[in-house]
Amino acid sequence: MSVNKVILIGNVGREPQVRYFDTGNAVASFPLATTERGYTLQNGTEVPNRTEWHNIVFWGKIAETVEELVHKGDKLYVEGKLRTRSYDDASGIHRTVTEVYGENFELMSRSQSGEKGASPVLPEDVTADNLPK
Repeated sequence: MSVNKVILIGNVGREPQVRYFDTGNAVASFPLATTERGYTLQNGTEVPNRTEWHNIVFWGKIAETVEELVHKGDKLYVEGKLRTRSYDDASGIHRTVTEVYGENFELMSRSQSGEKGASPVLPEDVTADNLPK
């Protein structure tokens, strides 16, 4: 048996980029920052905060929901799985990237610049009852 499960709670680093394919399928991607608090050792040495950046990718209807609801600075709970892919960039350099393929998300709080109190516009087949929990 094996398990590939990621759970993150962090802050959205930029507005999600959403692309639509000819088939109508959507993909949303954005960075999510998680921070471990710094601390002071008994000998007085200070260990600073450590921030990790995660590449988050959502596909399909949930990507369309991300486009409507998620904004830079929002605190987000994300569940998904790790995927690693490789490609050659424009300069011919071989690159490897690890992404979290999101399966579920929950908006925990809006950024200060977010539209507090505004009702989000959802795709037709997405209702409050079938939003990710």
